[in-house]
Amino acid sequence: MSTATLSRGTTPFNLASTVQSGARRMLAFFAENRLFTAGVLLLLALYLFGLIGLQMVNPKGADMGAVPLNQAPSAAHPLGTDGLGRDMFAVMVIGIPNTFKIGFLAGAVGVIIGALIGLVAGYYRGAADAVFSSIADVMLVIPALAILITLSAYVKVVTVELMAVIVGLLAWPLPARVIRSQTLSLRERLFVQVAKLSGETDFEIITRQILPNLTAYLAASFVGAVSGGILAAVGLEVLGLGPQNVPTIGRTLFYAFKYTALLRGMWWWWAPPVVTLAIIFTGLFWMSMSLDKIANPRLKGTASG
Repeated sequence: MSTATLSRGTTPFNLASTVQSGARRMLAFFAENRLFTAGVLLLLALYLFGLIGLQMVNPKGADMGAVPLNQAPSAAHPLGTDGLGRDMFAVMVIGIPNTFKIGFLAGAVGVIIGALIGLVAGYYRGAADAVFSSIADVMLVIPALAILITLSAYVKVVTVELMAVIVGLLAWPLPARVIRSQTLSLRERLFVQVAKLSGETDFEIITRQILPNLTAYLAASFVGAVSGGILAAVGLEVLGLGPQNVPTIGRTLFYAFKYTALLRGMWWWWAPPVVTLAIIFTGLFWMSMSLDKIANPRLKGTASG
């Protein structure tokens, strides 16, 4: 009884120790990878702008005709108003989280599918590898934007979530190729052979032995997929496709181009979304560079991060 009591009594201590150890490792990671940290902080600051801004602005200000048209920035409208009678501050506050949602959801869908396909193709090889590799090669050759434009012509009602899923379903080939390549290498390692001899099943080997060694590659693939997802979404929205009545960065640019904001000198209409996209892609690029150096140690000497 006393032994059981002691065991139960040490559980909170062990849990606290594990949490502290994990926190120290995380802090050490951010300290060692300054470029990654800078990228995260950029994106976090932008996302917090959207969250905090929602508490400071009336969301109805993003509706068409809600405010006077074509007003330059002022105390009443810090980012001015556009030619559709929308408060640009409200548009950006609502549009930034929507754009992030598309990118991160598309990235998650693409990487999950790509990881599953890459693991199966790389571990089992044979027919599965041949089939998946052929499909991935074909999809990499065909421009994803062309496929998305074609699909958008048939899908009449497009929500932010649906757009993210559609973009994500076309984002898996590149992560799949990366994971497949690494899985092919890992499956020949000694620790995998030992696991096979010890009686572990294929599922256990993939999830316990191979998958943990792919963390850096999965993270790098996710960041790349998020970047590609946002780029594809903005490309569609600038062409007038995608969610119609929901503020996003790409949709804001579409209206700015459509109503010639640049020629009319209405910089407050097109500059905020352009600057926002520059910040997003800079942050994602810094994160990607840092993760690439972790996954490929030979790159570490090229820059600090």
